[in-house]
Amino acid sequence: MGMNQTPVSERVHIGFFGKRNAGKSSVMNAVTGQDLAVVSDVKGTTTDPVYKTMELLPLGPVVMMDTPGIDDEGELGELRVKKSYQVLNKTDIAVVVIDGTCGVSEEDLKITERIQKKNIPYIIVLNKCERFTQEDERLRAQENTASYLKTEKEKILLVSAAEKSGIYELKEELGALKGKEGEERKIVGDLLEPSDFVVLVVPIDSAAPKGRLILPQQQTIRDILDADASAIVVKETELAGTLASLGRKPKMVITDSQVFGRVSKDTPKDILLTSFSILFARYKGNLETMVHGVKALDILEDGDKVLISEGCTHHRQCDDIGTVKIPRWLKEYTGKELIIETSSGTEFPDDLGSYKMIIHCGGCMLNEREMKYRISCAQDQGIPIANYGMVIAYIHGILKRSLSPFPEIEKLL
Repeated sequence: MGMNQTPVSERVHIGFFGKRNAGKSSVMNAVTGQDLAVVSDVKGTTTDPVYKTMELLPLGPVVMMDTPGIDDEGELGELRVKKSYQVLNKTDIAVVVIDGTCGVSEEDLKITERIQKKNIPYIIVLNKCERFTQEDERLRAQENTASYLKTEKEKILLVSAAEKSGIYELKEELGALKGKEGEERKIVGDLLEPSDFVVLVVPIDSAAPKGRLILPQQQTIRDILDADASAIVVKETELAGTLASLGRKPKMVITDSQVFGRVSKDTPKDILLTSFSILFARYKGNLETMVHGVKALDILEDGDKVLISEGCTHHRQCDDIGTVKIPRWLKEYTGKELIIETSSGTEFPDDLGSYKMIIHCGGCMLNEREMKYRISCAQDQGIPIANYGMVIAYIHGILKRSLSPFPEIEKLL
């Protein structure tokens, strides 16, 4: 991968959904101007999601995702449909392709409702519109589709992949939707005033290669500086002395979860205290879900299965937290005989139904989309999910305090 290429995680992901034979692959190929996806007259040629990374004007770097038909049948077909629905969790913009000559089906409605529920920006494409010879036929098709799918008429584009008509409009529309995505979020900067200062507590053995800080620590420092505030970085053993010698109170102390207990003791009650994992869960939009998820610890029973999932495979120390420390703390806290399973790296089970709870690492090695995907899969299947830092703080009775900067979330506990 060249240095000048946009990483996949940063690209806009556009998913194409629809029934077998609606022409998803043909529309996608017409948009990209290349024959990428398999196109044939046999129903249901795409059996697995197909991903294609490319530059697409006016959008810039994108990943196009072609999915299996949402009306696939039989046992295999059902699995494929499930895969298509899971692709929604990776989708920034959804394109639902409907065969204009057949009209809208139950399956089209179902996927559109799911897209609306997930607040994914979307476009409905009525394909094969070369068959509509009269203007009123086209209008009627558009109006019927809009009312059936409970959406605005502007969302429905008439396209002919065969004749390449309507494709330019589709690209422009995709470009316009992309523009609505990127609102600026802050890790901690929105809680700070210029000239505030923040103390960061970094345990010196925290999985970082010698001489470096791990990514969340770097990003947090950068965010503090961008807010015109200052950061002081200390080891957990230096915190008490540093606070005593500073002469004025920091606005906040941010700590690594592993030393939360000690840092909590050393930080006076009138100073806000939180952890990197809580700030990042908020930054990635998962904080509320995780706070609800962590409460599942109190209702676990003997024989319940818990999945401990690690985003990366190479941090010995994370492994140690996931495979040794958390299982031990779970046992101590719940007093129950739990069945603990672990997954690491890119393995994350599609079917989470057998688990009572999922405990995930902070996900700093996973891009935001992959992390959101995992959380959405858990939510779709009604399984509580929380991250390491929150579980550690909850078990040690300090989660409430570490949510003190966010009163609206704190009251959920």
